[in-house]
Amino acid sequence: MLGVDRKRFHRWRRDHREFEGRAAADECLAALITRIHAESGGAYGAVRVTVAVRREGLVVNRKRVARIMRERGIQGVTRRRRRSLTRPDGKAGSGPGLAAPPVRRMRAGRAAGRGHHLMGVPTGEGWVYLAVLLDLCTREVVGWATAARQDAALVIAALGTALRTGHLAEGATVHTDRGAQYTSGAYRRELARMGARQSLSRSGSCLENAPAESFFASLRTEIGRRFWTTRRVAVDAIDRWVGVFYNTRRLHSAIGYRTPAEARLQHRHGLPLVA
Repeated sequence: MLGVDRKRFHRWRRDHREFEGRAAADECLAALITRIHAESGGAYGAVRVTVAVRREGLVVNRKRVARIMRERGIQGVTRRRRRSLTRPDGKAGSGPGLAAPPVRRMRAGRAAGRGHHLMGVPTGEGWVYLAVLLDLCTREVVGWATAARQDAALVIAALGTALRTGHLAEGATVHTDRGAQYTSGAYRRELARMGARQSLSRSGSCLENAPAESFFASLRTEIGRRFWTTRRVAVDAIDRWVGVFYNTRRLHSAIGYRTPAEARLQHRHGLPLVA
């Protein structure tokens, strides 16, 4: 009566059902993507969202995730180049035994290494400076401290945090740049008291501190571009980002898109960190 071919009609009905099924599946996936993106503080792009979706037990293609994010206006944050706040101490020498460390071996988990670095964020009451001690093997922040001044007391406080939590073992190598805080007598005495060995980057060699620079680039990108009304509010936000999100939830590309806490457990059991 309608002049429609029977086979063509059944083919159309089958394709229409498949389209409706894909659309419904996309809606469910979009809800999951939205939740993962929100839990990351809006930081995750398509690659990390895809990994997070797969960790939920779903088999999904990165291009499909990128399409759904693009259609719904979901975007991750992008990095911008920032100036360094570390100032070298021209009067400080390298000292005995302070050569550049075997950073590659530290990253591969064949040597115990820590990287120490600092940055600052602006607030309505002035700057807040953050010093961190980063495990070069697992990328976990094992010690951190905040203060209104970037001096030796700040970086020593970060060392103390790592020591109290048991993350700074005797004989560990602590690698830093040549900032005045790290070449000060107080800092070196504190390392000696803890039984740690100091290592300094070579002048003009930014790649030797690449893991710390990458960490602070992520922090600046994901929360550091905000303006904090008070130092207390900024410190609380930094503590939550480092201690709760970065160490236990954030997927890190250098360790096979695992969290630093997961990488520490795998390293402790002798398992490879990069799949």
